[in-house]
Amino acid sequence: MSKHFILVAGTLVLAALAGCQTANPDVISRDDAQRMETVQDATILSVRPVTIDGSQSGLGGAAGAVAGGIAGSSVGGNTTSAIVGITAAIVGGVVGNAAERAATKEDAVEILVQMHNGDRRSIVQGKGSEVLAAGDPVILTTAGGKVRVTKAPAIAAVPANLPVLSQ
Repeated sequence: MSKHFILVAGTLVLAALAGCQTANPDVISRDDAQRMETVQDATILSVRPVTIDGSQSGLGGAAGAVAGGIAGSSVGGNTTSAIVGITAAIVGGVVGNAAERAATKEDAVEILVQMHNGDRRSIVQGKGSEVLAAGDPVILTTAGGKVRVTKAPAIAAVPANLPVLSQ
């Protein structure tokens, strides 16, 4: 029973770690909601696939070490269980760290854009729902030092019957 609990608990910890951070432009941080952000127009020069490396916060390694230590300590007698428990904790820590890194790895794109003033910028972001390609007009939205790239909305014509406000 306890081995199943450890397996389930470890899986839940890794699933929580996988959801902690994302570079997906479709996911907006709670801290960025209801804040004014800077928007700049640009044109995509190129898009290439990249991978954002997974994180190693230590939580995966710690969870793996605890799970391995508990599972290993239940093997054999006093001396054997201590040795197996320590070995299993070390192996569990290594496996947990690797699992955290794999669970938090993300497919992404590196987008090279040209600003309207001629400057070029490179932005790496997770793959979102939009398919971006060279030549696409885009907007760069900056909030808290982070930038996301999205397709520029079509510019609608202003209806002729709108009143003009005097200043």
